[in-house]
Amino acid sequence: MSSSDDPARREGRYDRRELIRKAGAGAVSVGVAGSGLGQAFYGPLRFKGRWLKGDLSLITWVHFVPAFDTWFDKTWAVQWGQKNDVDVKIDHILNTLLTARSTAEVAAKSGHDIFFNLSPQAQFEDDVISHNEIVQEVQRKVGKIGRIAHKATYNPKTKKYFAFSDNYVPDPVIWRHDIWNAIGLSPNNWDNVRKAAPKLKAAGHPIGIGQSANDVDSNMALMSFLMCFGSFIQDQKHRVTIKSKRTVEALKFMADIYQRGETDEIFGWDPSGNNNFIYSGKGSMIFNAISATRTPEDRGLPFANDLWIWPIPKGPHGRMAYEHVMGCWWIWKFAKNKAAAKKFLADLEINYRDAFMASKFYNFPSFPGAMSFSRIRKAVASDKHRPLGKYGILTTIAQKYTTNPGHPGYANAAFGEMFNKSIIPKMFAEVSQKKMTPQEAVNAADRELKQIYAKWRKLKKI
Repeated sequence: MSSSDDPARREGRYDRRELIRKAGAGAVSVGVAGSGLGQAFYGPLRFKGRWLKGDLSLITWVHFVPAFDTWFDKTWAVQWGQKNDVDVKIDHILNTLLTARSTAEVAAKSGHDIFFNLSPQAQFEDDVISHNEIVQEVQRKVGKIGRIAHKATYNPKTKKYFAFSDNYVPDPVIWRHDIWNAIGLSPNNWDNVRKAAPKLKAAGHPIGIGQSANDVDSNMALMSFLMCFGSFIQDQKHRVTIKSKRTVEALKFMADIYQRGETDEIFGWDPSGNNNFIYSGKGSMIFNAISATRTPEDRGLPFANDLWIWPIPKGPHGRMAYEHVMGCWWIWKFAKNKAAAKKFLADLEINYRDAFMASKFYNFPSFPGAMSFSRIRKAVASDKHRPLGKYGILTTIAQKYTTNPGHPGYANAAFGEMFNKSIIPKMFAEVSQKKMTPQEAVNAADRELKQIYAKWRKLKKI
């Protein structure tokens, strides 16, 4: 539902005359027309016509923590709109529909001023403004952009931020401590996970690591799993590196986990698949953000206190994981209110503490200075859910084990196309279902990836 359809939203909105009347001779902080950032003026008449105005439309996902959408729509957007004399209209759609919707808006050269997705969409670089100015403004206020956000949204070839990231989401292992404790093991390393898999399945609690082409979680989990085995999609110079002995070994390892410790449902999951798997009481371990623990807490499920959060299990190459999702906003070149759009995004990040709290610790700020890790630690320490302190590990996961999509290089259009086509989950599924040998699956993925990368290199985007 658009926020403009909310009766409370309509009642709380100032019209232009009301804002000017209330401002009087006082100071009103707005952006510079044409840029939307960076300056303030005093009194509505001194710089007549240069304040923000009009409508601002944006589209975003249906957040997995509903409290965040309530805050974003009914508090943040309403108050920001009142302060800036802008009527903010918000649409929400399921995250599975975002990519198709953005493609349709590009084709029509019409749509929302601001668009959101859960991963970098560098393929739209020519269709969006440069977001460098927004990044610079936020850095001026809170300090340097974080490494993860920078490498996820900046194109070093074109020197352009093709998106603006306000948040990233750490991707921990969510596991049933009671079930694992009963077999005397824990998922602290991948060898233990493989050892536990048949025991857990025999007990009626299989592992749930998705291998579905329709699931962002499968994409993220499996690419992170590869990194733990020393396998990477690309190198620092954005050359395809998937074809390696380490990838073959990782495929064999995961196929063994599936065949002895998982069920066929993992091949058909959508983004809610592993969530529902753990909520049902059946699942013993999944990869997901903390929405998978918050929902059982909110629902009062009997095993909510037995859901523990740990970093990704350690593999032969250590521990490393992509963020669960990467919050990426962009402003279309055909946006009608670019000035307001720029200021909206900058102000959102500059004031990100409220967003972090509203998300129940799900959204970590992309600019560390917007809410320092020390402040985050204090906030998560106040959580009263059991076991006490369960969310404290999130800061360690975020700081020590989380990296950007595309690591060790940058996220780019080729990596994004690979992600959207679910090449990695398909590669794993072919092996797990015994349709291909590990080497055949790696060879097929390598060929497809090289074609994608050659296309975008020819277009001078990588």
